[in-house]
Amino acid sequence: MNESVGIACGMFIMALHTMGLATLTHTPNPMGFLNEVFGRPVTERPYILFPVGYPAPDCEVPDLDRKPLAEALVVHAPLPQG
Repeated sequence: MNESVGIACGMFIMALHTMGLATLTHTPNPMGFLNEVFGRPVTERPYILFPVGYPAPDCEVPDLDRKPLAEALVVHAPLPQG
């Protein structure tokens, strides 16, 4: 279940950025206080918070160097069938 939530969070962040919005994830510990703040049942477990807004006009995103694909990709030979 955590993997599915993590994937959905990544897709949500990408959608926000595509719309010109910015966010930083926040995972306070413990998070149980959120159930009380928002009047949610204890059977629900908060996972992550997304404060969302428009970035400052002079905001700069660092241009990070990434590994070339050849350094990050591992290709295995297909398994013999039979």
